[in-house]
Amino acid sequence: MNYDFDKPVNRRNTNSLKWNVGENELPMWVADMDFETAPEIREAIMERAAHGVFGYTDIPKEWYRAYTDWWEKRHGLAMQEEWLIFCTGIVPAISSIVRKLTTPAEKVLLQTPVYNIFFNSIVNNGREVLQSPLLYDGNEYRIDFEDLERRLADPQTAMMILCNPHNPIGKIWERETLERIGELCMKHHVIVVSDEIHCDLTAPGREYIPFASVSEACREIGITCIAPTKTFNLAGLQTAAVAVPNEALRHKVWRGLNTDEAAEPNAFAMGAAIAAFTKGAAWLDALRAYIHENKETAVQYAAEHIPQLKIVPSEATYLLWLDIGALTEDSAQAARFIRERTGLYLSEGSQFGGNGARFLRMNTACPRHVLLDGMERLKRGLALFVDIS
Repeated sequence: MNYDFDKPVNRRNTNSLKWNVGENELPMWVADMDFETAPEIREAIMERAAHGVFGYTDIPKEWYRAYTDWWEKRHGLAMQEEWLIFCTGIVPAISSIVRKLTTPAEKVLLQTPVYNIFFNSIVNNGREVLQSPLLYDGNEYRIDFEDLERRLADPQTAMMILCNPHNPIGKIWERETLERIGELCMKHHVIVVSDEIHCDLTAPGREYIPFASVSEACREIGITCIAPTKTFNLAGLQTAAVAVPNEALRHKVWRGLNTDEAAEPNAFAMGAAIAAFTKGAAWLDALRAYIHENKETAVQYAAEHIPQLKIVPSEATYLLWLDIGALTEDSAQAARFIRERTGLYLSEGSQFGGNGARFLRMNTACPRHVLLDGMERLKRGLALFVDIS
């Protein structure tokens, strides 16, 4: 079946968070896609809507099987059904887990730059953010294991939130890297919460490694957050899962999610997730190829037209991490300026911590003509920014 990712979809006047912007503005910031989801998912939602009654919803056996079959076939991880707990979203789950498994003023470690909402889940719950900045060589990132262990050894460090694959840098962590993280966290009695929401959005031919698949240590201390929402553009349906192999840890997570009332599905959450994982593979493979081509298009455009810009190689996600350090160390100012002058709305890198102040984040999950419009606006905006700097 052919899927038309070039098809324009008008999202204005739909209460879209992303597209609630000015008429001449182009939003390429928040991580949702401008593509219609897979036809099979839309059919499942319409079939459920046709029933006309939307009462309280149970979690069927098919939901558990959809997750376990997908992870075994696509990612080589034989999850057990009892590991899985439904939740309304990964961010609510992480916030709940932080509240349940740490105490006020304890430290939660992040490898920065990283998804900015992690900071909120920590700070808003009275815990302390502990950054272990990733090392950047001007092209790509790697973990500073000496710094990581020093921070994990702090008796106040109770938890680490791992981003796997890593947003915003688009990196797939290698098996050896994940194994070493697991060993260090086990050694220092630190729980690992692995956010794997971007795991299916890898480049064609590339595969991510589930944290829980790496070693016994990773399984014993690991809590994995997974969902079809980024992959299939279903964020507005509030459907996700937490997988916890360790029984004692799982009970605490389950108790926390239920205490926070974050474990009750809406009427569409089950059918959409089941359809995604049982019928969405062909659509996803086509999407991955299209996003990869979009990224390559952006890289080529920058090489030809924006010589001051470096793009960090991206193996996963539909996001690009744009290095504007040759022009400024204040990406917040640059992002505001570009939006004011061109209408292009990007994420400022400073909110991701680490060395993010020299970066912008761009969402490439859009039709190619929209991407090229964005790149043209970026070229124009950076040129104007240079003139005033």
